[in-house]
Amino acid sequence: MRFRAAILFFAIVGFFLTLGANKVLAQDDDEVTIPLDHFYAKPTNNSGLRALLSKLHFGFSPGYGRTFYKQDLSDFAILQRQDSVPIIFSKDLNTTGGNISSGYSYWFNDVIASDSSISFNPATDFLVNGDTSDLVYKAPGFSIPLTATVHVEFDRYKIGAGFTFEYHRPGRFEPNSFQNELSGFDPNFGSTFYKKYFAVVGAKVYRYYDYVLAVDAQIGAFNLSKKFNKEVIQKGVYFNLGATIERQMSEYFSLFVRPSYDIKNFSVELPETDLVVNHSMNAFYISFGFIYRIPDLKKCFIKNCTTQINHQHGNKVYRSRMHPFYKWQNPHHGQNYPNLIKYKGKNKKKMNAY
Repeated sequence: MRFRAAILFFAIVGFFLTLGANKVLAQDDDEVTIPLDHFYAKPTNNSGLRALLSKLHFGFSPGYGRTFYKQDLSDFAILQRQDSVPIIFSKDLNTTGGNISSGYSYWFNDVIASDSSISFNPATDFLVNGDTSDLVYKAPGFSIPLTATVHVEFDRYKIGAGFTFEYHRPGRFEPNSFQNELSGFDPNFGSTFYKKYFAVVGAKVYRYYDYVLAVDAQIGAFNLSKKFNKEVIQKGVYFNLGATIERQMSEYFSLFVRPSYDIKNFSVELPETDLVVNHSMNAFYISFGFIYRIPDLKKCFIKNCTTQINHQHGNKVYRSRMHPFYKWQNPHHGQNYPNLIKYKGKNKKKMNAY
């Protein structure tokens, strides 16, 4: 009797346990007691301001420049007297003897008139028309430019703006012909500073692993220093064409070298005449620098977090505190030290360094 009662008791208990288990299995996902959304939360997007700032690329580069000054004197005649600087005057006043009413002994960054009446002796002086000899004066120049840029990229295209502060030293002007008859002249200052303001447009044209080749152009204005007489000088727009060879160190940081060529000019107006001296000051530059992009993810807020990859806390994705911005972030694992120490330097030729 007791045996039958025990069997009946266990049968009743099993029935209720089975009924309870089926009820739990039949619950909807919303009734699950374990908060799975805490462990598998969907990440939310960053703020719109952060996303906008992450599109900005900041660049900085020092460099070296070589300027090629060239003065067009085709509208002038040149008089060279013994032990004197050359004097330019209108070719319409050219004469084979006597006096020249007006001339100019300096015409680079300022205009200096010569004596009111210039005596000319055909026996000792040299006189030539610029248009008949295609006469120009040339001079070298040395520059150290510092350039800062900011741009945004759309696919492989970029657009932005920049500023250049340039230390410059012009050289001595010499004629391209009649070197034995005509003397040169030095600028009346040793060094100066130029400023440039420009827009940037360009595109990436070739990629080889982490190396990128881009062509770009700078279009803007240049500002001469106070050592140039602004009352007699008229400037034009300048163009700079270059190719940027970029080495991408990470998704946020790149190193680059950029050879380029400047095309710019200005003209000097001679007072009380309708004559001008056109100056070409084209230049070749080579610059070395870096480009930095603001990260689109905030740095992890946990100071002792050692995760090397981009990771999630709650419903937010954060950037690693351990991974430096100048190293590439592998999407699958951190890469602070991709090669073991025993494979580096003098140990790399050993089969087993330890």
